[in-house]
Amino acid sequence: MEIIAVLSIASGCLSLLCLLALHVVSPEFQPSWRMISEYALGKNKRLLTAFFFLWGACSILSSILLWNLVGTIWASIGVILLFISGIGAIMGGLFDIKHPNHGLSFMIGVPTLPLATLLIGYHLLSLEPWSSYRSVLLLSSHAPWIALVLMAGAMALLFSGFKKAGYPMGPDVEPPEKLPEGVIPLAGYANRLLVLCYLIWPILVAGIIMTL
Repeated sequence: MEIIAVLSIASGCLSLLCLLALHVVSPEFQPSWRMISEYALGKNKRLLTAFFFLWGACSILSSILLWNLVGTIWASIGVILLFISGIGAIMGGLFDIKHPNHGLSFMIGVPTLPLATLLIGYHLLSLEPWSSYRSVLLLSSHAPWIALVLMAGAMALLFSGFKKAGYPMGPDVEPPEKLPEGVIPLAGYANRLLVLCYLIWPILVAGIIMTL
């Protein structure tokens, strides 16, 4: 189990490093309003694919790690959702933003994780060995759904700004090279915050398990 915990932490950290590297090698994608998936439109698609694969591996390995630690039906459902979220992340690497299944990857990988962290997190807090980690576990378990709500709001704000600027919207429309005047650029930051919250939780849980 310790090996699985180490692999989970390593894959999560490497995923974040890939994301950081994308900002360095692809500076043409403004992080304030361009989505992470849009890096597939540039010259470093393989690095983006590695980011998604490692993200998925982190979630899947954490679900394997937690399966024998949870003791209720709801917590077990949470572990299954964590595993499904990892599958969605891997699908995000297989199906880039131009692929028709990219939206399906999002629906499988993104909404499932916040529910998983809450179901698992509150169960772990009921176990004596985890009580000393209450504050950090509570914060990290709630962070994913908060980040998801913030991203939804930021995306709505971005799309509203595009509409007011007269820029056409749709799956087949190429994103503008420059942000239209009057559009508030927050969606990209919110997207990156979401990824950070989604990866910190399994990394943190795997780290705690190694100390127990």
